[in-house]
Amino acid sequence: MSGPILRVAVPSPLYRTFDYLPPDAQDPSALKPGVRVRVPFGRRQVIGFLLETADEPEIAPDALKKAYAVLDAEPVLSADILALMDWARRYYHHPAGEVFAAALPVLLRQGEAATATVKPPRWRLTAAGQAALEGALLRRAPAQRTLLEQLARHPDGVGTESLREVVRDSAALLRLLREKGWVEALAPEIRDSETAPTVAGGSLPILNDAQATAVATVAADLDHFGVFLLEGVTGSGKTEVYLRLIEAVLARGRQALVLAPEIGLTPQLLDRFQERLPGPLAVLHSGLNDRERLNAWLLARDGIARVVVGTRSAVFAPLRAPGLIIVDEEHDTSFKQQEGFRYHARDLAVIRGQGLGVPVVLGSATPALESRHNAQRGRYRLLNLPERVGGGSEPPIDILDLRRQPLTEGLSRPLLERIGAHLARDEQVLLFLNRRGYAPVLFCHECGWLSQCRHCDARMTLHLRHHRLICHHCGDQRPVDEACPLCESADLRPLGQGTERLENVLRREFPDAAITRIDRDSTRRRGSLETLLAGIRAGGRRILIGTQMLAKGHHFPDVTLVGIVDADQGLYGIDFRASERMAQLILQVAGRAGRADKPGAVIIQTHQPDHPLLRVLVTQGYPAFVEAALSERQAALLPPFACQALLRAEAATADQATAFLQLGLALAEPIAEGVELLGPAPAPMERRAGRYRAQLLLQAPQRQTLHRFLDLWTPRLWAQRTDRRVRWSLDVDPMELY
Repeated sequence: MSGPILRVAVPSPLYRTFDYLPPDAQDPSALKPGVRVRVPFGRRQVIGFLLETADEPEIAPDALKKAYAVLDAEPVLSADILALMDWARRYYHHPAGEVFAAALPVLLRQGEAATATVKPPRWRLTAAGQAALEGALLRRAPAQRTLLEQLARHPDGVGTESLREVVRDSAALLRLLREKGWVEALAPEIRDSETAPTVAGGSLPILNDAQATAVATVAADLDHFGVFLLEGVTGSGKTEVYLRLIEAVLARGRQALVLAPEIGLTPQLLDRFQERLPGPLAVLHSGLNDRERLNAWLLARDGIARVVVGTRSAVFAPLRAPGLIIVDEEHDTSFKQQEGFRYHARDLAVIRGQGLGVPVVLGSATPALESRHNAQRGRYRLLNLPERVGGGSEPPIDILDLRRQPLTEGLSRPLLERIGAHLARDEQVLLFLNRRGYAPVLFCHECGWLSQCRHCDARMTLHLRHHRLICHHCGDQRPVDEACPLCESADLRPLGQGTERLENVLRREFPDAAITRIDRDSTRRRGSLETLLAGIRAGGRRILIGTQMLAKGHHFPDVTLVGIVDADQGLYGIDFRASERMAQLILQVAGRAGRADKPGAVIIQTHQPDHPLLRVLVTQGYPAFVEAALSERQAALLPPFACQALLRAEAATADQATAFLQLGLALAEPIAEGVELLGPAPAPMERRAGRYRAQLLLQAPQRQTLHRFLDLWTPRLWAQRTDRRVRWSLDVDPMELY
């Protein structure tokens, strides 16, 4: 054949690329890697990504199909993103097409043009609009008149959000009025990067010695790659350190990328950043619609947004002039993608920083054991913030032994008395229980029947407010049974506590106290979390109840008592990381107390008061806990002293899933030099959503050993798959062995 062909990564679960002939009238030599290509794929048309042009195809030339169109004149995936995704493809041993697709917003994956359609944030009345308002044209259009009157009161323009509060369907009306020439859109205001930062009160906070040292250390290395682990106790001012570093980066005309683990933490970061930093911010998280995500992505790519803030997938955000990457709450497991392409955003942030030659700051009050281990080995530079800013001190933590204690719906009398004392002083109390719903199970007192999910090896949670039984694993739900399905007894009782039940008992015990509950159920509607948090900060709410959504990152100056209702969930989990997560959660929750001038206190309710790691954590602090936990991991040869990969399989029957893993084991054994093969075995929750799951754990003492094996094994596993009824996935560096 004559002329080059296009080598394309097609989003599919296939471990290969595909060759195509270029479209008619397309010069392949002018194409650059990273452009999108519309190609035929089976009976469909799909959007693929050009990786390279090649002279020789991988299949017979007469079997090649012709690409329909090249969608971009310039690559939508920049060279540094292409390099990052290629590294991720090889490290996580995942199909190339799915990896490259993960780097783009949904609309670009669907073939939409990579051009911004950002809604102007402000609108202004035109002279024609003023004339219409003064005339008789709007007598029968009251909504239009209201909108124009609002604009007339603000000659410098009104924000879209403000207009939405005045007229419900303001977006449609604005389009109509714009077509009539009565309103005009103002371009987004972009402040000069040299503009001095401002804060409420007019002056910047004074850094303490530890903060100043951290800022100076990173700022001295802004032109080079390095990883800095910023370990600061809760309330130690990590965000202020971030802000000073971002300001230094912006002063150089460069951009900063900030990753936060959850949507719930982005509003408060944005508030701080918008108060201090010049220019618009780009925000990327799953709470945005597809158009908003694309616009934010394009603002970052074009360099208009000087600061990019987002959750896990924002690690792939394009940057025109990268200068700094920050990962806040770096220990959080939300940074690990648990479906499809199972990357870890924190680890990819480090790799991206290395490729870009910019520093990476990992911040946490409770760093992951892997990060602490990297700091001990000298791979990361450890920066400590040991004290709270503003004069607050870390609250003492008391362990409350629940053995032989009478309980009121899971609350001990000493804890209830302490709650009453703090409320009497007009202070706020936070109670943490990482279990939503009313009770985790409904059971029959006569025969012992339990509310088992029909599709999972799990109990259905009782949600009393909606009178439903809901499985938190597969989402199945049904009305609460009126009588036992087995013995027809009406004596059905809730067993255990959830946040709903906690709210009910506290309303009975403290009827005059305003209560706010924050969990996934109470924050389903868009904007509801921000509304609830604003109510808490306003001081009207005295008792706060929540899951881990309330546990981290929030600043509640009036909270003086934190009660951890049930610490035992994390002490004896089947996952070897259970105790680490327990410790991190306890300290994150405890950090909500005593953050202002009022001293705080923390009470942990437990039936295991003598648990050694819990005792070390409470009496000696997180660094001592880390040392003890790392010693246990080293003795057991567990990460970070070993490297793991997990092959998961699921099917309609347990035998089908196990048979696939047996095939994988047979393919692995001849080439598994230095790699330990554990399994196959049923997953800890074997049946989920009606499918049976099993797993094969692979472990090696050295990362290179494991990846050499995976390089050989994964293609063989894919080529030899025989049972199409089995879905399987490979998870490198798994964070959950479920």
